[in-house]
Amino acid sequence: MGEVVSKDLKTAPDVTIIGAGIIGICSALSLLEKGVSVRIIDRNPPGSGASHGNAGIISPWSLIPQSLPGTWKNIPRWVLDPDGPVSFKFAHLFRTLPWAVQFIKNMTENDTRRISDAMEILTSGSVELYRHHLAGTGHEDLVADSYYVHAFRQSERANINGLDYRIRREKGADITKVDAGELSDLEPDLSKEFKAALIIKGQARAISPGKIGEVLSQKAMRMGAEFLQEDVKDIRKVDDEMWEIFTNNGAYKSPKVLVASGVWSTNLLKSFGYKLPLIAERGYHVQFPKASAQLNHSVMDVDRKIVGSSMSEGLRVAGTSEFASIDAPPNRRRFESLKKLAKRMVPSIEFEDTIEWMGHRPSFPDNIPVLGELPDHKGLYGAFGHSHYGLMMAPKSGHIIANMMVGEHSNLDLSVFAADRFK
Repeated sequence: MGEVVSKDLKTAPDVTIIGAGIIGICSALSLLEKGVSVRIIDRNPPGSGASHGNAGIISPWSLIPQSLPGTWKNIPRWVLDPDGPVSFKFAHLFRTLPWAVQFIKNMTENDTRRISDAMEILTSGSVELYRHHLAGTGHEDLVADSYYVHAFRQSERANINGLDYRIRREKGADITKVDAGELSDLEPDLSKEFKAALIIKGQARAISPGKIGEVLSQKAMRMGAEFLQEDVKDIRKVDDEMWEIFTNNGAYKSPKVLVASGVWSTNLLKSFGYKLPLIAERGYHVQFPKASAQLNHSVMDVDRKIVGSSMSEGLRVAGTSEFASIDAPPNRRRFESLKKLAKRMVPSIEFEDTIEWMGHRPSFPDNIPVLGELPDHKGLYGAFGHSHYGLMMAPKSGHIIANMMVGEHSNLDLSVFAADRFK
């Protein structure tokens, strides 16, 4: 790497967090509440990561993995459909295959239940924790009470006894089925193509996911966090008590380091011998800032696997899973497809001044993140790989990792989040 000058803007903080996305920000807030000094380093502004483009769902009941039993049967049809929810860049296909094989292996009821139990640890209490973090910021209204409306074009497919809804109900979710008339009363601007819906109650939605990240990062800095907009290149162990973080602008020391860099986390850990099956699962959204149409709740078009939600910046429609190189440019076809599907979902939507966004979901094949101290590397922690669920899992992940880093023990079995589970 060449000669790098080590520098301390202040004394070395107790914890350096690499990554200023929503996971890193929530971790910082929980650490600061415990009196821990924090430095956050990211090459991008705080709150601008994958969750910035999220569909806005904050739900304790989004604890069902993508790898439901039988899902594999739909994948060929989805891939061949130009408007389908899954797409592959052919050049990237063979790199994705080992991950896909592990993903498919999790498509049993036992694995679904095991993964759901782990996801529940991180989704439970998410609404209350966001409200706790937003308290006193003047932006408490960024989290609004909401239902999650799963809308179906064929009434018989709205099966409340399906495994995914059954697991939710077993864990305490309040779910009801409504017919076309009741759905129209609930969401007047939703297409009349939808003949039934399953309504999941007891959750919330983000009025602006990006604004939440911005507001919470500002709160963290008011509480004493230091933010450096620099590109982290490497992490090295100095001695038994200290780590060194190398950036494009120098090097910084810290006794504890938390890697929360989403899809870029594994690159920082390769030198420590970790070969983690984390991929960049690209998601897209289109925002319609001039839309007069409104959705009163978060609404999923279950057939097309897209979610619509009205936000402060306009109506947002988000979805798709694209498997491509992390450096590949956004796929114009995915944006055009989302616009077409949005029009089918909300027929009165206007296309004027649309805003397009693409981001990288950090996804493991079991839908479970890495969370905790990395084996054989005292003081080095990870909090990454939250897949489609980063926004809703962030506050609880931050709470748990903060407890770990200050040595507070939990009654929860957190071994499911260990980095060595893939050996």
